[in-house]
Amino acid sequence: MSDTPSATPAPDRTEPRTALTPPEVEALVRGICFKTGPPRSIGVEVEWLVHELRTPRLPVTTERLEAAYAALRNVPLRSALTIEPGGQLELSSPPAASLMECVRTVSADLDAVRPVLTGQGLGLVGIGHDPWHAPRRFLREPRYDALEACLDRTGPAGRRMMCTSASVQIALDAGYEEPGPLGHGRRWWLAHQLGAVLVAAFANSPLAGRRPTGWRSTRQSLWLDIGPGRAGAPPLDRDPRRAWARHVLDAPVMCVRRDDGPWDVPEGLTFREWAESGAPRPPTREDLDYHITTLFPPVRPRGFLELRMIDAQPGEDGWIVPLAVTAALFDDPEAAETAYRTVKPLAERALARPAPHNPLWIDAARDGLADPELHEAAITCFAAALEALPRIGATTEVTDAVAAYLGRYVIRGRSPADDLLDRLRGTGSARSGPHPAGGTPGPHGKDIRT
Repeated sequence: MSDTPSATPAPDRTEPRTALTPPEVEALVRGICFKTGPPRSIGVEVEWLVHELRTPRLPVTTERLEAAYAALRNVPLRSALTIEPGGQLELSSPPAASLMECVRTVSADLDAVRPVLTGQGLGLVGIGHDPWHAPRRFLREPRYDALEACLDRTGPAGRRMMCTSASVQIALDAGYEEPGPLGHGRRWWLAHQLGAVLVAAFANSPLAGRRPTGWRSTRQSLWLDIGPGRAGAPPLDRDPRRAWARHVLDAPVMCVRRDDGPWDVPEGLTFREWAESGAPRPPTREDLDYHITTLFPPVRPRGFLELRMIDAQPGEDGWIVPLAVTAALFDDPEAAETAYRTVKPLAERALARPAPHNPLWIDAARDGLADPELHEAAITCFAAALEALPRIGATTEVTDAVAAYLGRYVIRGRSPADDLLDRLRGTGSARSGPHPAGGTPGPHGKDIRT
């Protein structure tokens, strides 16, 4: 669920290693990446920028971050706590049986994490792209050295993604292989069309270097710049398993891991070519598993569906709103049907091009809910989610928070990005409210976790 490769260590060369052929790769990917059945579990990964409490515009020193994270290692958590290359903090929930179980688990962990950081004079900021600071690597490890070298070939977007971005990523079961517009991957198809609505509705990264970038979601624009081989989805084929397996095979290899020195960073070598040639060494199952973690499409199949398109959200509990809306629109049958019908006309704007490198997703990232069609779709989807939330066990507090977001942002054709732009221009109103990049609450004023 991370924006950067998982912490998979270099393979143990003392164990037997079996080289893979392209047909074996395709068979493995088809089997491990789509596990179908009734949707039962949900998870979330929340990423945060870590800033100085008193002077957030000043960069946090490496020494301060190291001390804070050393203290956090002693805090018992149910979620996995990891650190991103730029020092961002990340909590990944265990699979939960319900929306509210997921909310309570992550909320309790954040309640444990925040006082430790406060004691170090640091705080968490929910925003999709750092509005103040240039990219700066905090972690120095072989996998991040390789990722940086690989992404540098396409420009500066890779370093910015690694070091200055943060997101809310939601994990949903793949569900049954129900019929959809192109075949049997209905939830897969819905994720790629509804994803553009989620980008627009939760856009929260319009600034870089204290200036507007021209995008409501600068974070999403970074994925566009990184390119389709690394950050794009496969074509929406009648058979999602086949399409994803071929995408994995034809995607460029980020690195060839080594025990005895820096990892190789080949240029232009696809996994298919690596498997066919066996050079610089034959790839193994471990190499395939790692290769998949280096691909960052907006919807990544990992046995479940990982939705990766939502910017980090304002406020201590702002991440709960996109989690609740997404859970309702996928897991409640009535809301899912409404979402399906609502986004079906939007699919024509994609021009049959894979996300996010198509006009629909580009418009969502650039214009947010100022786009009339996305605005109308978001209103319908949020209303459906609001009706569905009690049916999937959401508390009144969570439902009220979604209703507040609908009224404050969606109905008005706004997102948190517009609050940031208003503050920059000096046009913010009491109704729009201050943005938590300045340390203020999110769109609701009460605890929505209970």
